[in-house]
Amino acid sequence: MSEQRSIAATTEIAAATRQPDRRQRKAAETQLRIFRSALQLFGERGFANVTVEEITEAADVGKGTFFNYFESKEHVLGVMAEVQLAHVQEAVRHAQSGRQRIQSTLHHLFVKLSEEPCRSPFLARTFIGTFLASEGVRRLLDERMKAARRMFCEIIASGQSRGEIDARLDPEEVAFQLQQTLLGTVLLWSLHGEPEVKVWIEKSFRHFWSAVAAPRKGKRQ
Repeated sequence: MSEQRSIAATTEIAAATRQPDRRQRKAAETQLRIFRSALQLFGERGFANVTVEEITEAADVGKGTFFNYFESKEHVLGVMAEVQLAHVQEAVRHAQSGRQRIQSTLHHLFVKLSEEPCRSPFLARTFIGTFLASEGVRRLLDERMKAARRMFCEIIASGQSRGEIDARLDPEEVAFQLQQTLLGTVLLWSLHGEPEVKVWIEKSFRHFWSAVAAPRKGKRQ
């Protein structure tokens, strides 16, 4: 799926969840247009080599409009947290619907959460470096990650109630380990760049799932 289609789909998910009015939808569209333009420039030139003026020109908005949505260039990347949260919200709905196994829901979530930041090792390092360097962005990211963990807990609890995830495990601990697994995978892949990220994600998910899956019947405890 192309970047534009991926973000557009995520926008639809978020819109359905929040049910914004027309003005809110227009504001969200403008914010995402700025984000897409900035992301493309960051990927081509590097974060430090892109100015706010270049972002606004690419997004076809005024500089004043930019600062209506973002405190700084660094805060543009904060939109990534919202995109990721929308993926998690979608996974919660799948888990609650009961239409597919929790293992499949979590596997799909691992893949979706790695897509946006891992379009290239360079871009992944850009995200990581910016999140670590900016106190404001770091606080925003921490808040969104806490929100994501609460939703992960809902998915884990669904898996436990359906006998797929070990009922002895603390859902909060499992949710934290899920984030650690994903973030660690993205970080290490960004340093190496090969094999391709989906290979890393598949291996990480297999190890994660083997650690949390409910014991098979007849297996010694």
